[in-house]
Amino acid sequence: MTKQPEKFEDAFARLSAIVSQLEAGETGLEESLQLYAEGMKLVQFCGLKLTEAEKKIEQLTSENTAPGAEKSSE
Repeated sequence: MTKQPEKFEDAFARLSAIVSQLEAGETGLEESLQLYAEGMKLVQFCGLKLTEAEKKIEQLTSENTAPGAEKSSE
């Protein structure tokens, strides 16, 4: 099993590669199961990263739209 990526982009690229391998149908049962298991871990990782990003965006948005919040003029 490969090491868990640290970045969303790396995890998504690996997940895309796994999907391509599985769709090609050229792997045996055991390898397919290993790829599937790795893919599921990557799906969980990507989901977590997306949820974190969504929460951060919501936080930044609420900070900038709170009553009395100063707007920056950059």
